[in-house]
Amino acid sequence: MDNPSNEQSDEIPEFFLEKKEKPEKKKIDRKLFGLKKGSTETSLVKKDEGSLIDADFNRNKLFSKGINLMADEKLEDASHVFEMILRINPNDVDALLKLGYSRFHLEDYSESMRAYDKVLDIDVTNADAWNLKSLVFYERKVYGKALDCADKAIDSDPTFGMAWYNRSCYLSMLNQISESLDALVRSIEIDVKNAKRAVKDKDFMNVRLEEGFKRIVEVVVIESLRQGYHTIGSIVWTTFLDKEDVLKCLTRLMKRGLVVKHEKRQVWSTIDTYDLVPEIANKIGTIKRGMLGIPKKSLPVPVKNLKNLAEAIQLIKSSIEEEELEKTIEYCNLFVDPTKCGQEMIDDFLEEHREVRLFKIRLKDKGIDFLRDNQKKMLAMFDNMEITVTKKLRSDLASN
Repeated sequence: MDNPSNEQSDEIPEFFLEKKEKPEKKKIDRKLFGLKKGSTETSLVKKDEGSLIDADFNRNKLFSKGINLMADEKLEDASHVFEMILRINPNDVDALLKLGYSRFHLEDYSESMRAYDKVLDIDVTNADAWNLKSLVFYERKVYGKALDCADKAIDSDPTFGMAWYNRSCYLSMLNQISESLDALVRSIEIDVKNAKRAVKDKDFMNVRLEEGFKRIVEVVVIESLRQGYHTIGSIVWTTFLDKEDVLKCLTRLMKRGLVVKHEKRQVWSTIDTYDLVPEIANKIGTIKRGMLGIPKKSLPVPVKNLKNLAEAIQLIKSSIEEEELEKTIEYCNLFVDPTKCGQEMIDDFLEEHREVRLFKIRLKDKGIDFLRDNQKKMLAMFDNMEITVTKKLRSDLASN
């Protein structure tokens, strides 16, 4: 991938792909830990009697409670819950990470750092711990050490988009402009939403006038157009850019043949609207919005098929885990029916296609006993399929 340069290109920026935001103080980043509000009790699936003697049952129940407290921003209470888990098992990595994260947002950086260091004592390659530890140094304005931690996170996981984004921030604060832009571009290659984060992030004040950063602004404007926002006002609203920056960006994109301008007639006047040229719109997919602003997403067909297959895998895995016989049989049809995922299965998963057909016959003949006896085998097969589908989906998005 070419790095941003002063040269203008006639092609769409290559890092236009789909990307963990550096958590803001006192604001919980729910996506980082998959937090969900309002489900302390109902979020737990009803278990059979064997769950009462499951060694992990109490731990999992406490962990779920802690997550919900984090989602409600009751961080002191959440910390106490994760500490209870650590009394049961002092080496519970997930509980240590959540404890550190809770203490970080309470500005208790010493305890936060202690939790992350404990994780690294257990697993020195834990990318999450290195990345979160870098944020503690960032809050203390020790940018060199923050950068070192971000680098270690990337060494452990080179596809960790948020670690690349944070690395870019630290390099900007250290006034290493070129290296900062390189890291930012890499983070956007992994997750395009990092571009939108960057345009409103004060950490990039040192690089805003660079040509490479202007290309990143172009990615943000293109994404806004792709999502169905076509007027200056709506683009400003969705991107958080200044109106002047949006107009300059659209002018550059029109000169390069990536965007076209139209005049839309209203009752008493006309209004300027902007669209991606058809070749670009077809290549990256667009979202059309109805009269009420409800998005109607249009994706390239291969990507859409893979997304459907990934959703089908999630459905059947859930039904197998919960031992729901009728639903499992029903979901088998998703992988067999050529109007659903059948053709994709034949093209890319022929052996698995045969296995699913056999599973369906056996499930109908032998019922719940067959499901229980073959549960691990079925889940293993769908887990392997899911890994392959995810890799292929990322590859197809990258090529688009």
